[in-house]
Amino acid sequence: MKNYSKAQFVKDLVAGVIVAIIALPLSIALALASGVGPEQGLYTAIVAGFIVSFLGGSRVQIAGPTAAFATIVAGIVAKDGMSGLMISAIMAGIIMIVMGLCRFGSLIKYIPGTITAGFTFGIAVTIVIGQVKDFMGLTFSSSPIETTDKLLEIGRSITTINWQALVIGLISLAVLIFWPKKLDKIPASLIAVLLCSAIVELSGIKVNTIGDLYTISSDLPKVTIPDVSFATIKAMVPNAFTIALLAAVESLLSCVVADGMIGSKHRSNMELIAQGAANIGSAVFGGIPATGAIARTAANVKNGGRTPIAGMVHSVVLLGILVLLMPYASLIPMPTIAAILFIVAYNMCGWKNIRDMIKTAPKSDIAVLILTIVLTVVFDLVVAIGVGMVAASMLFMKRMADVTEAHAWIDFDDEDTDPDNILLKRIPANTRVFEINGPMFFAAADKFGYMMDDKDIDVLVIRMRNVPAIDASGVASLSDVVNRCAKHNVSVVFSHANEQPMHAMEKAGLVDMLGKENFCDHIDTALLRAEAIENSLRNASVKAESEPVND
Repeated sequence: MKNYSKAQFVKDLVAGVIVAIIALPLSIALALASGVGPEQGLYTAIVAGFIVSFLGGSRVQIAGPTAAFATIVAGIVAKDGMSGLMISAIMAGIIMIVMGLCRFGSLIKYIPGTITAGFTFGIAVTIVIGQVKDFMGLTFSSSPIETTDKLLEIGRSITTINWQALVIGLISLAVLIFWPKKLDKIPASLIAVLLCSAIVELSGIKVNTIGDLYTISSDLPKVTIPDVSFATIKAMVPNAFTIALLAAVESLLSCVVADGMIGSKHRSNMELIAQGAANIGSAVFGGIPATGAIARTAANVKNGGRTPIAGMVHSVVLLGILVLLMPYASLIPMPTIAAILFIVAYNMCGWKNIRDMIKTAPKSDIAVLILTIVLTVVFDLVVAIGVGMVAASMLFMKRMADVTEAHAWIDFDDEDTDPDNILLKRIPANTRVFEINGPMFFAAADKFGYMMDDKDIDVLVIRMRNVPAIDASGVASLSDVVNRCAKHNVSVVFSHANEQPMHAMEKAGLVDMLGKENFCDHIDTALLRAEAIENSLRNASVKAESEPVND
């Protein structure tokens, strides 16, 4: 790195240590929410965090476990175990690397904001529902996996509430909410963990801790290779694509936020490659899926981190904590973990964005938003994104079809100053000019047939300067118009066909059928061509009338 100074190294070092302290309780909490042991969260932050900082497309990105993956990972672990999760994460990593190599980084922006906001809010809701049990100290009679089943079990078990656990949860929540902003370099989550762990340990109250429910390990992450079969790979494909898409979207969003904070520009394709390598590394070392963490990345920037050194320091510090302090994690109360995750869910839900969308967006977009939220909560992210994308795509096509039109110019407007306006042109007597506006695709294909309603003409000019693209259905519609014109001896002249539509019509044989002379680059040329055709027809008619009739 050019011009890297000692002063910047000190800033990166401090930022890395602070981010590691922030990441410690979050990594443990998110691992538990994902249905794995607390050390898996640290493995993820250590391995994935280091790889993303070393290879990443952003200089300040901090990666690790995030709330977006919690419900997905929990579902995979419950159904397919850690081996299924490992295979899914490795496959997701390969998919992201391929996406980066194919330069798909810029395509992520085509996922509608309504879908991103919808599944993010839905994930936040599922996290809250999943943590109510530990926050209130409820005793479940079963171990539900689906969010709706958890909600029903909460209702059935509400009488088993542990008031001592609820008090610890409320104390933790109060610390997280009211911790002074002046002391924000000391994470509120760390204070909540230390304070409530001390209260539970010293008072002896009956509250579940991490040590009561999980076996704590301070072992270093070890390489593990899962048993792989074609059937397993086939079964894990939907999970892998879900992880890859979510990791890509969240990481690139985090990069965009970081760019705005430091006035830089990330390399989106390199970021995808780094995230892919990080997820493979995390899985091989026993971790869970990882992605860029917006809150930790922002904390890195705010504390002076400006180079990848800060992210690598964050990983090294977490490694030291894993080796030296991990046994003490057994003392952390579960209601405190739940409170931390409540705050994480609140911060990620984007309720203000949802509120603004509902106020300003069209009803169709609001419907997609609500549909995505409901499907995320009731079913899962795969269903939500799939159905949401289909619904959003269909609505987009409908809007494009609504604005696509073909109309004839019949009125004159004295105030029109466009020199290319057909109203200001002299149109030959037996010529009709139709101008098509908007993309010609299957959803709008039925709008062009009426161009041949007037059969008492000699020439039909079709002006296409405002047609950016055409698909097979659009070409078929034009071919139908041309064929109908041919049956009624009407010549067709095209004006100003853009590159893609012109190429499509050439492939369809329209150019060979009509002749290149009937494809003009400007309306003036097209009208001259129409006049020439009319004159030719008129001359042919006069000649026919002047010839003697043989009896």
